Amino acid sequence: MTATLIKNAWIWDGDHDDRYPGEVLIEGNRITSVARGHGEIGTDRTASVIDAGGMTLMPGLVEGHCHLSFVGPTRNQDLGEIPPEEHLLRTCRNATLILEHGFTSCYSAASAKLRIDVVVRQEIADGYLAGPRYRAAGPEITVTGGLGDERKAHMHAESFGMLADGPDEIRKAVRLCCREGVDNVKINISGDEFVSTARAEITSMSEIEVATAVETAHEWGKRIACHARAAASVKRAVRNKVDCIYHCDFADEEALDMLEGVKDKVIVGPAFGLVHNAVFEGDVVGLSKETAERMGLPRKLEATCRTYEQMRKRGMRVVIGGDYGFTLTPMGQNARDVGHFVKFFGYTPAEAMRCATRIGGELMGHKGELGVVKQGALADLLLVKGDPLADLSLLVGPKHFAMIMKDGKLHRDPRSAEETRRRLAAE
Repeated sequence: MTATLIKNAWIWDGDHDDRYPGEVLIEGNRITSVARGHGEIGTDRTASVIDAGGMTLMPGLVEGHCHLSFVGPTRNQDLGEIPPEEHLLRTCRNATLILEHGFTSCYSAASAKLRIDVVVRQEIADGYLAGPRYRAAGPEITVTGGLGDERKAHMHAESFGMLADGPDEIRKAVRLCCREGVDNVKINISGDEFVSTARAEITSMSEIEVATAVETAHEWGKRIACHARAAASVKRAVRNKVDCIYHCDFADEEALDMLEGVKDKVIVGPAFGLVHNAVFEGDVVGLSKETAERMGLPRKLEATCRTYEQMRKRGMRVVIGGDYGFTLTPMGQNARDVGHFVKFFGYTPAEAMRCATRIGGELMGHKGELGVVKQGALADLLLVKGDPLADLSLLVGPKHFAMIMKDGKLHRDPRSAEETRRRLAAE
């Protein structure tokens, strides 16, 4: 079993608010010892040593609302028009890209085609593709006219949705996803401002349809997440025991009370990046402020901010992940969400970083094993050049990561970079 000692680090462990000087021993794919101070962990001569040189050692980031197969579309139907061969290759590139940006785990919030997530997950797990730990999903199960239904009466069109109406079709759609090997199921209970047929405050999926989807997913041992912006859709999700509820923008007091009542069972995520970029940076992709206003996006942004200020105060478990992968939200910028949580929702930097690490690990199904630096945890670790608690922008972009370790294996070795610097200096 290989052993690696990381010494002279400032450790942020995912639990505490502050860093502390210390060292960590990794054996195989687990952290076997964590010590405060220096020279506290004894090793034999076979251990590989990494001198952190005062950098921050922290858990790998967790993307809680990931769409690896969203490969830069401007319109929803763009995803349906990409041939499957090209689509798979681009998704593979996204998998490696997001690992390079410090995300060692990703929870899929839907695949644009039925088997893309599953295939990519397996390639990563088998060691053929560099990428994060990945919980794969199928397409977003939606109803006629709901988010993901881009068809016209005179013309068929695909996007990221799997159409199902009524409990029988819903049950079949969930079973189909389970048959193909997904880890997570996703349903769209409400509409969205980015579709014309069902806006965000419309609850498009019926009670019996939601109940059937949840029951079927749980019968197959799968977790189920949902898209729910309208207050009624949030309540419907809570009543029917959805595991992860995304958005919740227009949750009213009753919905917030219901969420608080299940906060030890349910995880939520605002997926804030898309609406943020649409409101503040839309001109980059030709989305004018006038169009954004007409779509109601500034109003939705304000509602999201109010809701997640309340979520924070009520102690809800919240994950980052902002619908990255669209032209408007380039893949690789995912960690911007951490700063958004501080600026718009009132989180402290440590609280926001926990949303991106420890709470994300709980969503992945590895409570106490992922998103933390402690004895017995899985060795998914980053070495950051600086103190991210003082500057959250250090979490955005690969240049700030001296080391990326996933499952005890080095994807980026800081010693290689140091050797290169020495060689260049000598020349």
